[in-house]
Formats: sequence, structure tokens, C-alpha cells
Amino acid sequence: MSARGFIHHLDLTVKDPWASAPFYDAVLGFMGYRRWSEDENGIDWEHAASRDQLPTIGIFRARGENASRIHDRYSPGLHHVAWIAECREDVDRLHALLLEIGATVLDPPADYQEYGKGYYAVMFADPDGLKLEFVYEPREQSGT
Repeated sequence: MSARGFIHHLDLTVKDPWASAPFYDAVLGFMGYRRWSEDENGIDWEHAASRDQLPTIGIFRARGENASRIHDRYSPGLHHVAWIAECREDVDRLHALLLEIGATVLDPPADYQEYGKGYYAVMFADPDGLKLEFVYEPREQSGT
């Protein structure tokens, strides 16, 4: 059996999926996702340009004793999610969109050479404090 190693889907818990939906519609829409499923539990987006619409991203209502807290990425659980940008300009364009929609920008677009040669990213938070990142990192092109 062989695994491709790619993510099939990613589901995040948020306090209120419908309050967070405009943020995710804007950010995921910028990245080529479209909303495709919604029910009383939450909302899913699929990637419009992908042959099999994967990976999907979902947001679902948090439950339990910590459901109303802002996410602490240094506690056990998710630290952050990073998506690949096609170019540096896309990072800058997403940053402009984040400012337009009033999102929390944790770190504006910058070079992060400590993460790799040419690593350029914007880091931001969703309405519940989940850290998200959009990164461009040049990749060597294989000659084969």
C-alpha cells in the first residue's frame, strides 16, 4: 500500500461556525476553495481547482468545557496551519484582503530565512485565535 502523503481533509473547531464563515469564505475563497457543504454541525469547503476537490477544510462547533475559550496554540492540539502560495505577490494580496476584512494579522508579510531560503509568509488568526499562515517558498525544479 502506498500513501501519497497529502492531506485529505482538515477539520477545525470554532466557537460559532456561522460567525466564522465570512472570514473563512474570504480567506479560503482567495486560495481557490468554495463552500460545498453545510449542516447544523458546521461548514466544509472544497478546492475548486483540484481534480478531486481535496483537501477539504471544515469548521465545526466546539464542544466541551473549553469550547468558549480562545485557542492557545501552545497547549496540546493544533499549533497552526500553513498553505502554500504560488508567489510572493499572492502572500501580499492575501495580506491586503486580511486587512480589508479586519482580520487579525499576527505578522505581516516578511522574509523568514530561518525557515528556508526565500521563505516569505504572512501569519494571521481566525476569529477564534487559530494561527494560520500563507507561505511562498521557492522550490527547486527537477530536470527530469
